Amino acid sequence: MFDKILIANRGEIACRIIRSARRMGIKTVAVHSAADATALHVEMADEAVAIGPPPAAESYLVIERIVEACRQTGAQAVHPGFGFLAENGAFVEALEAAGIVFIGPPPGAIRAMGDKIESKRLAAKAEVSTVPGHLDVIADADEAAQIASEIGYPVMIKASAGGGGKGMRIAYDDAQARDGFRSAQNEARASFGDDRVFIEKFIEQPRHIEIQVLADGHGNILHLGERECSIQRRHQKVIEEAPSPLLDAATRAAMGAQAVALARAVDYRSAGTVEFISDDKKNFYFLEMNTRIQVEHPVTEMVTGLDLVEWMIRIAAGERLDFGQEDVKLTGWALEARVYAEDPLRNFMPSIGRLARYREPATGARVRVDSGVTEGSEISMYYDPMIAKLVTHGETRDAAIREMQAALDAFYVRGINHNMSFLAAVVAKDRFRDGRLTTNFIAEEFPEGFQKGTLPAAARETMIVVAAVVHDRLARRATGKADDAAPRDWMVRIDGEAHEIRVQPEGTALRLRGAVEECRVESDWRPGEALFRGRIDGRAVTVQVDRRGPSYRLTHGGAEVEALVVRPRVAELAARMPEKAPADLSRLLLSPMPGLLVRLAVEEGQEVKSGEELAVVEAMKMENVLRAERDGVVAAVHARPGASLAVDQAILEFE
Repeated sequence: MFDKILIANRGEIACRIIRSARRMGIKTVAVHSAADATALHVEMADEAVAIGPPPAAESYLVIERIVEACRQTGAQAVHPGFGFLAENGAFVEALEAAGIVFIGPPPGAIRAMGDKIESKRLAAKAEVSTVPGHLDVIADADEAAQIASEIGYPVMIKASAGGGGKGMRIAYDDAQARDGFRSAQNEARASFGDDRVFIEKFIEQPRHIEIQVLADGHGNILHLGERECSIQRRHQKVIEEAPSPLLDAATRAAMGAQAVALARAVDYRSAGTVEFISDDKKNFYFLEMNTRIQVEHPVTEMVTGLDLVEWMIRIAAGERLDFGQEDVKLTGWALEARVYAEDPLRNFMPSIGRLARYREPATGARVRVDSGVTEGSEISMYYDPMIAKLVTHGETRDAAIREMQAALDAFYVRGINHNMSFLAAVVAKDRFRDGRLTTNFIAEEFPEGFQKGTLPAAARETMIVVAAVVHDRLARRATGKADDAAPRDWMVRIDGEAHEIRVQPEGTALRLRGAVEECRVESDWRPGEALFRGRIDGRAVTVQVDRRGPSYRLTHGGAEVEALVVRPRVAELAARMPEKAPADLSRLLLSPMPGLLVRLAVEEGQEVKSGEELAVVEAMKMENVLRAERDGVVAAVHARPGASLAVDQAILEFE
């Protein structure tokens, strides 16, 4: 076994690898860019080596600097995590040339599976079911449209070197095929330095199901069951689970056998994932193989009890798997939700900045949080905006969902925007709870994008009760009468509606009557605490509480409301106050995210039609096309191509 390993990564996966290595008694070396000098993975590791400026291309992707860091520290092996150099055959060969062990598969397997075109040919040769398509390189947009028409719409246009949802487009006609080909090619060139694109049939009502495989260097290959990863946005996974609500034992065994056959065909070693697309009749087709640890590996660990990172290290050190296929048992159900720094109400635009407040939910047998940040950490524009992975486990799928909902309520993040309200909305959907999942789930369930919905009656009552209790406690303390047993009347105003509530102390609890169903509230909440934890008629409740001037911002069940609590007479007078109208921004095209203005399609004085392209903003290596919402004339241009834009910065002004 190794004495010391280097982690060629950052963020939550670097921290997660360090934790396993620490349990195994192995010392760790972190590498970091200038932007990550004070990052959590640097703090956790036994040693740290600076490897360059913030851009990944000048630090985390520079093979020579990783190899040199190994030489400096005496690290005997390197774990690449996921992303960056994790699936780079040249990196593995450079390590081997320096006498350093790569904790992962051999370079031949990485190259074979990293090229999506070649991997599909190998899969077909290994008698793995594949999707119909055109695997040869496509010359231009016209040829793309011709091929797509021959395959039959809809089709998926994909970058051969793609990953993470980049370089992927769905086309339903020739025009979309041409546009999709150009966009996929541009994104692929920018993200991977490889603009080869291929086309395959798009399976309608598709489900994304993947099989975790584990192979040692002694010919033992087995699978650890499946993960359902159908809840995706822009081809990027949002919520994953194990097992899949779709599969039965026979289909699981068949998919597992094909995954093992493919791994054997490329002499695979280490942990890897074979991804399939399935229809609702359980017909499945090979998509690709990821020759690395996956972001969603914790759900497999939760249901199998295995530490995949530990086994990657043991296999790299030459150990054999000490269990067989018959020993792999799936116990209970696990869900993983990816918590991102993004704004769901602004089309999920990235949100960068400092985590002013950061409190993870309590962890244990049912809740796990994999994160690479602490309070005060910076979410940088240079890297993936993931904050953490929230994982829950239950004896049943419903139990795992309930654990997820409670954990999301207790996950407190301030300073940047995040997607937890969206995650809570997804798992609360009846369709999700029923397991009727497809990769179109988000597009179909949120056709107008994610918006603040109507607060359900039960959640509204909870918010009203908590607002009244919180304000009552603050008011009694402010008057020096915290132990006063006299009842007090309050008017709670939420979403423009007023609710009169009487709060009556009752021993250590409170009795509430009025606009809500009479209830007894128990809580040891104290002013200043971010989380209100208590019981309403015995039901456990967690609500996030923030002061906003005279109001409270309450967050619960994915919903967020502003609650103003005043005496009834004050509410009567406040209702007569005039409201200030917000500024009219309808004449401006504002940048919806921080990013680079790469293209401006219009000029001053030009007439534009609704839906016409106006500008393209690049953020996190993804091109975002901004289109006209209605007909108009460009009155002024406020930003030119090459400009670095802040969120809400004006790009164009209309007459």
